[in-house]
Amino acid sequence: MRKQMIEAAALELATQVRTVEESIEGALAELAELQARMVHARSVTGAGFVNSHAPFEQLAAATTGIVAARGSIAQCHAALVETRKSIPGLRAVAIGDNECPPAQAAAGLRIVA
Repeated sequence: MRKQMIEAAALELATQVRTVEESIEGALAELAELQARMVHARSVTGAGFVNSHAPFEQLAAATTGIVAARGSIAQCHAALVETRKSIPGLRAVAIGDNECPPAQAAAGLRIVA
């Protein structure tokens, strides 16, 4: 019974981590689309390049913040993977389609569908 409770809690946590990661990726995509629309709107409206610069700076700051949040969530995910290794009943359990790559393995990553 306890093992099932531990596994269920771990699955819920893993699912939520993936949801947050996907939300951040979605936010980055939306920010990129907003930037493209801002460029288009500026050219269509004839707004001055200098006068319309402040919103672009604010959008860049927001994007930088989201990118920083993305890195923090990635580090949180890696820490959770390490923590899982110390919990009896979860040491040999992989949640998801594939094992999370270690932080140093960036060069050897491959796309998994």
